Amino acid sequence: MTTDLVPRLTGPQQVWRLAAAAAVGMPVWIVTGVLLHHEEVSAPDSWFLIGDPLVALGCLALLWWRGRFPRAVGFTVTFVATVSALATGAALLAMVSLSARRRPVETGAIALAHVTASQFVPGLYSVPASTATWWWAGLAFSAMTAGLAVAVGTAIGARRVEVRSLRERAESAEREQSARAAQARAQERNRIAREMHDVLAHRISLVAMQASVLGHRGDLTAEDSGVLIRGIADSSHQALEELRDVLGVLRTDPDQPEAPQPSLDRIPELVADASASGLDVTLVDSVTGSPSTAVGRTCYRLVQEGLTNVVKHAPGARVRVTLDGRPGGTLEVVVHNTRATERPVGAPSSGSGLLGLGERIALVGGRLAHHPTPGNGYLLTARLPWP
Repeated sequence: MTTDLVPRLTGPQQVWRLAAAAAVGMPVWIVTGVLLHHEEVSAPDSWFLIGDPLVALGCLALLWWRGRFPRAVGFTVTFVATVSALATGAALLAMVSLSARRRPVETGAIALAHVTASQFVPGLYSVPASTATWWWAGLAFSAMTAGLAVAVGTAIGARRVEVRSLRERAESAEREQSARAAQARAQERNRIAREMHDVLAHRISLVAMQASVLGHRGDLTAEDSGVLIRGIADSSHQALEELRDVLGVLRTDPDQPEAPQPSLDRIPELVADASASGLDVTLVDSVTGSPSTAVGRTCYRLVQEGLTNVVKHAPGARVRVTLDGRPGGTLEVVVHNTRATERPVGAPSSGSGLLGLGERIALVGGRLAHHPTPGNGYLLTARLPWP
């Protein structure tokens, strides 16, 4: 595996690495001087005292650019360091840096270059022949140091890859978490919008219809006007109560159970309220058994939306609500209205009632159909699964 995941080092990071390389080369330089003196060679010449440190300083300065030119700097320092005992640490740092790239060809080439160049070091000084015969010891030592540097560099490169992988996984997890949170917020907004629409649209439509009758009918008796006014007050009060229930769900502790939602058994009450408000509606219920809570609630919302649309768009029409179904089959809900006999009251429309209803029905695995009928009527039909 190869990688170029070499991080850009800051100034302090560069300085302490170069200082560590200089610290490694210092003992080698001192030991070399001691050996020269012990072998009774003439006192260390000016090259060892001046040239050797200058070459080491140049190698350390060159290593500052190893991140931008890794191969050129690595091989240059490896070859030049052979003429300087003090530059041994710089050569090891060059090999570690190049090996961290985890490119086998580069790693093998720089290790071979270090071992080969190290064999010419004894010739730089007037070392006696007896010492030069131990060339194999120098070969083994240079091979050992090269292997150690390559191992350290490879381990550093592997750790960089692992850290980078963990960082990418963490960033990916954060992005996924943000996406899930945004999706959850959108779903919750849609759920709240559906609940607000279902709760308020029906009641407000009834209020608008009754108020329109009061405004356009001048031949109403005092008793008829009182009935309509009481209907407006009752519908307004119920709308506020239902709105309070929805807002209460938003404010309550999520660990507390929600208030029971309307289901199939409350459809007769819904139809009775609509009939008391002046809507000509008939209910035909042939359902046997009790469906699940989700299916019953969806059925209730469908009938509620159908009656709301009749009040808005077909005032004066006759409405027939049909419920039929049994366990093990399907629950069929039909809301059919005839043509309008009065002018629409002009109640505001959200345009999302049937869309939200379709989403509700899709969640329980049902199918929704709606279309005009002959005679300018309208038919709303849903089939809900009833396992």
